[in-house]
Amino acid sequence: MAIVVAAAVIEREGAVLVTRRLAGAHLEGLWEFPGGKCEPGESIHDCLIREISEELGVAVTPGETLLVTTHTYPEKTVRLHFVACELRGDAVPQQGQEMQWIPRSRLDTLDFPGADAELIALLKSR
Repeated sequence: MAIVVAAAVIEREGAVLVTRRLAGAHLEGLWEFPGGKCEPGESIHDCLIREISEELGVAVTPGETLLVTTHTYPEKTVRLHFVACELRGDAVPQQGQEMQWIPRSRLDTLDFPGADAELIALLKSR
């Protein structure tokens, strides 16, 4: 059974907010769109509100779902919901993770998990 994951696509002035996975985490060291696993019974939007608050110490307003995709890694399968979100304040990493705003055109210069490839292609094509 796939693990349901919600990821926030947060854009400002043509740049996208990304964070780096911490050492010891699944896919450590790779860049990602912030978010995480949904709790049982939790909606995608509620998951994003909780996860972004925990990870970046800021409130978000979830909007349109940009992409839903399923990806199988050797150890697990994830069903990713990428949702456009608007920040309501300034993001500040809460867990020691790196964070950066990267222009859409440069997204493919960072190492992302395989599950993010379709979204990166979509964002670069816009």
